[in-house]
Amino acid sequence: MIKVGIVGGTGYTGVELLRLLVQHPDVSLEVITSRAEAGVDVAQIFPSLRGRLELAFSEPSTAALAACDVVFFATPHGVAMQQATALLAAGVKVIDLGADFRLKDAHVFQTWYGMEHSAPALLKEAVYGLPEINRKQIINARLVGMPGCYPTAIQLGYAPLLAEEGQGRPALIDTSALIADAKSGVSGAGRKAEVSILLAETADNFKAYGVDGHRHHPEIVQGLQAISGEKNIGLTFVPHLVPMIRGIHATLYARILPSARHHDFQGLFEKFYADEPFVDVMPPGIHPETRFVRGSNMVRLAVRRPGGGDMLVVLVVEDNLVKGASGQAVQCMNLMCGLPEHAGLTHIAVLP
Repeated sequence: MIKVGIVGGTGYTGVELLRLLVQHPDVSLEVITSRAEAGVDVAQIFPSLRGRLELAFSEPSTAALAACDVVFFATPHGVAMQQATALLAAGVKVIDLGADFRLKDAHVFQTWYGMEHSAPALLKEAVYGLPEINRKQIINARLVGMPGCYPTAIQLGYAPLLAEEGQGRPALIDTSALIADAKSGVSGAGRKAEVSILLAETADNFKAYGVDGHRHHPEIVQGLQAISGEKNIGLTFVPHLVPMIRGIHATLYARILPSARHHDFQGLFEKFYADEPFVDVMPPGIHPETRFVRGSNMVRLAVRRPGGGDMLVVLVVEDNLVKGASGQAVQCMNLMCGLPEHAGLTHIAVLP
């Protein structure tokens, strides 16, 4: 059994990790930390876990994390980088669901997150936890920085188009003018008391935010550059908040180059993701909906070419708390620990 610890077990990604890991056939949950809830039974805070988990929250400063095989950080940025070095030295594999190890440039991190990176030496070693792109590196990693929810959907939507170019084949799309129009449910903002995410503020409402600059923008561009090998990535990213709890729907636009006018894009996507257990390319005529993935680790996407013109549209849906966060983190743990990649992640989406 893989001995697992979780730092920050009271947020939405933390409780989602708990939901997935208590059902994992190869995991023993050993430690869950929370400064505010130390000593309190987890099932008292989250009654959904009654009868499935008998464990109390531990004080972070005294938690026996070094005795674990894997430690997940389901914490705000700035926490994992303070503790990762010591855990790695103790032989613990670290998976950070926050932002500390997503960006390779410490200066870029400081610019977007407003704090100096305290473990810049680890940034080069950290592997970006997008299995469909970095599977081989994740298998051998001891430190993984998980993608954000928006970056997961957007990178997987563009990857087949960009990887073609990165493998030395002719370019298919104009990479200087990509547009990602993405919508997220309110749980993406985290489990906190904040006016902007109160029910009365979000229900019956729809709004854009972060239009002039969003923290996920440099992460997405960094990922697209790595996939394509192309540094001239021009991306307009506009996130929106929609009145639902879970889910991300990303509508991606790319201009088809004249030389690729007759390319089979449906076939391209189907071939690219043919062996991926958690990416489903939908057949022509079906549009993915967020409810098709709710509660599951699946990404479902569709490729469209309106009117047969030169604009390609890719539609991508995911559950922001599962494939966009905790589920993908478990997927990485499976790879890092030599387990079947799908272990503990075979949940079917909840309908209605």
